Amino acid sequence: MSRIVRAAAIQISPVLGDDGLGTARKVCQAIREAAEKGVKLAVFPETFVPYYPYFSFIQPAFRFGGEHLELYERAVVIPGPVTDIVAEAARDTGIVVVLGVNERDFGTLYNTQIIFDATGEILLKRRKITPTYHERMVWGQGDGSGLKVVESAAGRISALACWEHYNPLARYALMTQHEEIHCAQFPGSLVGQIFADQMEVTIRHHALESGCFVVNATGWLMEDQIKEIARDPALEGPLRGGCFTAIVSPEGRLLGTPLTEGEGMVIADLDFALITKRKRMMDSVGHYARPELLSLLQDRRPARTVHYVGEHEAAEPIGPSKDEAKP
Repeated sequence: MSRIVRAAAIQISPVLGDDGLGTARKVCQAIREAAEKGVKLAVFPETFVPYYPYFSFIQPAFRFGGEHLELYERAVVIPGPVTDIVAEAARDTGIVVVLGVNERDFGTLYNTQIIFDATGEILLKRRKITPTYHERMVWGQGDGSGLKVVESAAGRISALACWEHYNPLARYALMTQHEEIHCAQFPGSLVGQIFADQMEVTIRHHALESGCFVVNATGWLMEDQIKEIARDPALEGPLRGGCFTAIVSPEGRLLGTPLTEGEGMVIADLDFALITKRKRMMDSVGHYARPELLSLLQDRRPARTVHYVGEHEAAEPIGPSKDEAKP
């Protein structure tokens, strides 16, 4: 008997100007609304809590120091108050939650994705491996330790943020772990229609290549929020468009109607039989792979700024295993 999981891709606007908890409370409200619709997996946009750093896209670096410092003050410490209330909402509703946050780790901010299981447990905390373009002035870099697929109440799930989807090796690292549901996050309300068009191509291609479902969430800025962030009519244009909240089947088909404007949810029932149907024809990490010709080398060790002499490090080997090294 095939397994079916109801998923929601949530397009939502942040709460600007508060202590950062306002957006988190809005996340919890959306989780409870999704639960009323029978949802078992909810995916939120990129760095949604407290908000995506839109200021960095429309201002030169020397001008947004104040906004950057405000983001530091409102950023999420893990664990902390934000993760506590989201974990409680996940536990109360029995929903697996994938949430994007600005994480503060002492003096550095990171673009971080958190996967909460239906019990409220944090299954994965990963950081975007390379911030994109203007984002490099805001966030630090992640490492390979977070390129993992985790077992959850909704199935084997993984996550990447935005242009990480243009890094084929990052995507392949997840494909080799047999992801069933890939959770994609983009900022939304950015760049314009071309961003939404590119996003659609990207997530539909990954679904086909991986043979998995893709649940993609983008953020939404209200008109008054655009004006508040831009503070200049000439800078408002880049903060419109670029939304494509959608769910894609392993056959590359859109499940339901994508959401390109306004707040709301795209909800679909994910029939896992479609994964087998696709992979019977093309399993890119199985019968359709040629590992003796092409394979991936990945370092999954957490990056460390200090290594203490004499301290044992349980590190995974970088090179081939002893068995692989045999002639």
